Amino acid sequence: MSIEKETLFKELADAVVNMEEEQAVRLSREAIASGIDAYEAIDKGLIAGMTRAGELFEEEEYFIPELLMCSDAMYAGLEILKPHIKNNALAERPKIVIGVVEGDTHDIGKNLVKIMLESSGFELHDLGRDIVPTAFVDKAVEVNAQIIALSTLMTTTMDAMGEVVKILDQRGLHNRIKVMIGGGPISQQFADKIGADGYSAHAAGAVRLAKRLAGLEA
Repeated sequence: MSIEKETLFKELADAVVNMEEEQAVRLSREAIASGIDAYEAIDKGLIAGMTRAGELFEEEEYFIPELLMCSDAMYAGLEILKPHIKNNALAERPKIVIGVVEGDTHDIGKNLVKIMLESSGFELHDLGRDIVPTAFVDKAVEVNAQIIALSTLMTTTMDAMGEVVKILDQRGLHNRIKVMIGGGPISQQFADKIGADGYSAHAAGAVRLAKRLAGLEA
């Protein structure tokens, strides 16, 4: 990688971390004008920056407002770079169906996890909030997703997560569609109890978990 490319990727990453939306747009345009591969600019620039922002969030140096502004900068750059991606570059992205379970309308945590997963190269299908268990499974089958990611902040709606796992088991799909769960009242103990494949307490951990479940990391 030439020093020019290396410098531009670092500046792109810094623009995301520093929440500089206009800078991210300018550098993304510069990457295209310089003939730099768009997917490489996304991966080594924008995504690298969002990964760093996620680490700062995990370390409690950044909080939700900062993380959302970082994601705004990342998405602004993506808008410029995406049309220039070669078709085969994103063909094999692992797919995840994500949403908040039935009875719960709290979606800030889910949205943060979605941002982090998208910025890590996953293809997200967001069903939103207050979603019935069967809808998660049906959508996962429809889009051929490898993972269903479930969120709730309410103890009264936790059982809906177990219903999703039960439906997958009943349909013989759980061997190829994994379930990851998270949210305020959720624990590893609860994940084990309902037969979920993984649990994460925060967005950065959810990325590591998703990569492991998708077979991208050991």
